[in-house]
Amino acid sequence: MKIVIDSNRIVAALLKDSTTREILLNKKFEFIAPSYVFSEIDKHKDYIIKKAKIHTEEFKTLLSFIFENIKIIPELEYKEFIKKFEKEIKDYNDVPYLALSSATGAKGIWTHDAHFKEQSKVKIYTNMDLLKFVNKEE
Repeated sequence: MKIVIDSNRIVAALLKDSTTREILLNKKFEFIAPSYVFSEIDKHKDYIIKKAKIHTEEFKTLLSFIFENIKIIPELEYKEFIKKFEKEIKDYNDVPYLALSSATGAKGIWTHDAHFKEQSKVKIYTNMDLLKFVNKEE
């Protein structure tokens, strides 16, 4: 199942070995993210390093490991869908995720960001939703 992953799920996976990381490593999902996800992660880099109690090198290694399971999609592939979603959600930083989902035919977006509930055009998945899918498939 192709799912767009929001940066908040990536940050959660970086912070600790948790359910989020377990889901991210599950091969039943094909995770994709907009190219600008790296700038969002970079904005929170110092916070992640401090909160996770890791060094910069460990952060880089973990980030690389996590992104082995996420395909980055260039903006050119979803740019034409951005206008469609600009008025659907208050947080403009969330628009690329909606546009990417629509452009790629993904099943939805995996996020815990409440802003995504403002719109109804793209299905939103939480950890619990994805765990239910995994358990149903087994």
